[in-house]
Amino acid sequence: MDPLVMAHVIQDVLDPFTPTVPLRITYNNRLLLAGAELKPSAVLSKPRVDLGGNDMRAFYTLVLNDPDAPSPSHPSLREYLHWMVIDIPETTSVSFGMNAYSDMSFHLISDEFCSCGDALAGKELVLYERPEPRSGIHRMVFVLFRQLGRGTVFAPEMRHNFNCRSFARQYHLNIATATYFNCQREAGSGGRRFRDE
Repeated sequence: MDPLVMAHVIQDVLDPFTPTVPLRITYNNRLLLAGAELKPSAVLSKPRVDLGGNDMRAFYTLVLNDPDAPSPSHPSLREYLHWMVIDIPETTSVSFGMNAYSDMSFHLISDEFCSCGDALAGKELVLYERPEPRSGIHRMVFVLFRQLGRGTVFAPEMRHNFNCRSFARQYHLNIATATYFNCQREAGSGGRRFRDE
């Protein structure tokens, strides 16, 4: 059974869809598998994201949100937006993330990650905010949307009460793929306050 269905991501966040583009997400050189348990200390920095495909005319938006904020029993901030990147080109492979060779832009790559500053694409509209759940187990959902074209998607006014379905309707986006991981407060760590921006 689809992990997104089992975890009610398809229901609470997304409608059923058929994946159309391969997506690989890596935190600290660890490949993210749907439903994995990741501690807040493991997701301090934005992940590396590899997007497959071969249509240079296609562009995508990536979002990371929390449908269980501030707690799964009372998700009054659902969906809390942790990250948004737009205008990601579909290529053989692209990478986004902090590593020895990259800044905060997507890099076109072939067999190796690009170590130069050219061929940049993708725009971080909402800066990465690390997940730090206060109570309960939170589903952290990555959704990749196909855009109508470059420059057709804009940032929401605030992070809390983001809604993937409304966002997709507003900008005529189609779901290309999605995945998620589970995250909960680490023992002895303090909770954080959710911000409006």
